Amino acid sequence: MKRRNFLRTATLGTAALAISPAPGAEAPFAFKYLNSSAMYGNLPLEVVIAETPKTGASSLDVWPRKHGTQREQMDELGHEKVAALLETHKVKLDCITRYDLGPFKLQDEMLVLKKFGGKVLVTGGSGPVGLTGPDLKKAVQEFVEKLKPHLAKAGELGLTIVIENHIKNLIDAPDSIRWLAEFGKELPLGIELAPYHLPQDPELIASLVRELGSKLSVFLAWEYGMGCMKPMPKDEELQQLPGRGKLDFVPIVKALKEIRFAGYTQVFMHPTPRGIPILPTAEQTTAEINHSRTYLENCLAKA
Repeated sequence: MKRRNFLRTATLGTAALAISPAPGAEAPFAFKYLNSSAMYGNLPLEVVIAETPKTGASSLDVWPRKHGTQREQMDELGHEKVAALLETHKVKLDCITRYDLGPFKLQDEMLVLKKFGGKVLVTGGSGPVGLTGPDLKKAVQEFVEKLKPHLAKAGELGLTIVIENHIKNLIDAPDSIRWLAEFGKELPLGIELAPYHLPQDPELIASLVRELGSKLSVFLAWEYGMGCMKPMPKDEELQQLPGRGKLDFVPIVKALKEIRFAGYTQVFMHPTPRGIPILPTAEQTTAEINHSRTYLENCLAKA
């Protein structure tokens, strides 16, 4: 072999070794992004599918009214056409969010998600609100018991029912999240952790991440900012997004890295009114999602 070719080959080989993990070594931790159709409001499903890879995600979460219209559009277009659109853009419909149905009316939606090869159905909890201590623990246990027949069906289909912590809900405060994980330990029951609905304390949120471990199915990269319940200037509304508001995500990302979080990470916020894109066009919306994604990747570099 001529000296020039030898040196070039040796250099390439060294570079390959540098970027490839050693045999038996763990691959570097990376986020698995899930794009939410709710970020695009009432824009066409075809547009949202086409934008998804541009957000760094290969997986899509489809929402219905009032937050989006893409779930209804699926039925209007026909599932075969939707499957073809997904295939064209190399996107997987891994998640459907159905707060409107609640946790006990998901049976038909399970079959739709299974048809598309999806994995998780996200919804809210059900039960009394405002409880604390033993009363809260008992109510969470009763909720899980009531949910078991539905979890059994989800398990048969290879799906997971995922509950988001949400204000004015049984699953709200940190203790309710912990008990949900405890009582659902051996069940196809996951948790979507929404920092927006928690005290804006990065160490508390990071601690919850560590405690939940494998029960954490979806991490919503979403902070309180200036809130989302009233009209406000757009630059204030966007402070719900990581990198726009004041919440330091570095401790949280560090915890996700420590548990080698294998679930989905979703950049998220709510516009006012609901059902509109977070910014006027699909391109602007995607760019804003990518702004937050860049921030999260920078947090990961620091972690």
